[in-house]
Amino acid sequence: MGKILNFEELEIWKSSRILAKEVYVDFKMNKDYGFKGQIQRCSVSVMNNIAEGFCRKGDKEFHQFLNIAKASCGELKSMYYLSEDIEYVSSEKAVQRREEATKIMNGIGKFMQYLRKK
Repeated sequence: MGKILNFEELEIWKSSRILAKEVYVDFKMNKDYGFKGQIQRCSVSVMNNIAEGFCRKGDKEFHQFLNIAKASCGELKSMYYLSEDIEYVSSEKAVQRREEATKIMNGIGKFMQYLRKK
């Protein structure tokens, strides 16, 4: 792996950015502002914690922020179960978003392993 100079180069950040946008689109017209705010915050938390961790002083701090990003992915998945249950989104959309979040979680996990070995 070549030297990554900017968080924008990280595939996990790129994917989380796309997912955050999809969350905003999915709930754009939703009037349940408490639910909408929570699911939007956890989606943004993923990309922002990856970026903030990257910009910290070392791999140990980065690892901590990646843990938070990974946990936010778990929260996002959970919120999509609820959004499916209360019919805010279709089952197909909920499954798709959970799969996207799982891919990001796995990518974060692999990146954390890489940092530990480094």
